[in-house]
Amino acid sequence: MNLRHFLRMSQWGRNPPSERRVKLVFGAILVCLLVAGVEYMGWWPEWAESQPRKLKP
Repeated sequence: MNLRHFLRMSQWGRNPPSERRVKLVFGAILVCLLVAGVEYMGWWPEWAESQPRKLKP
C-alpha cells in the first residue's frame, strides 16, 4: 500500500460515509453478485442475453 491509500483511510476515519451510502454500496454489490450467480447457474432467461454482433470482413 502506498501513501495515497493511508491518506484516504485517514480521511474516511475522520469523516466516515453515512449509513445510507454504505447500505447503497452494499446493495449494489449484492445485486451484481445475484445477477452473476443467476447467470452462472444457467437460470438467466435467453431473452435477456445480448446477441453477439458479427464483424464485417
